[in-house]
Amino acid sequence: MRVLLDANAYSLWKRGHSRMAEVVRSSSEILLPLVVVGELLYGFRHGARAEQNIRELHQFIDNRRVTVAGMTLTTADRYARIAVNLRRKGRPIPTNDIWIAAHAMESGADLVSADRHFEEVDGLAWTLVA
Repeated sequence: MRVLLDANAYSLWKRGHSRMAEVVRSSSEILLPLVVVGELLYGFRHGARAEQNIRELHQFIDNRRVTVAGMTLTTADRYARIAVNLRRKGRPIPTNDIWIAAHAMESGADLVSADRHFEEVDGLAWTLVA
């Protein structure tokens, strides 16, 4: 299974959440969008364990099954399409989450998140973990 993790999914995994541990363990490839890496680093730099959390994130990224997903023109186009569709439906979600959904759709990976608002994104394959 190929998955793309939202920041909250990574955080759940780090806290030992059993469902997330199984998702990470059973995945053949794990994608982390740059937006997610940025969200994680932002959160870490606000905490008391910033250096440890950053070191652990780099260890995770160094795993051969983990790929940091950069943005492409296709990502930008998918972002725009999703954002327009959500606005038309009157169901906006946070901007970073639109980028994350765009990455998941572009890569064909299942998005893993604890955010229910991803159900508003038409055509997105995602798994809710909580």
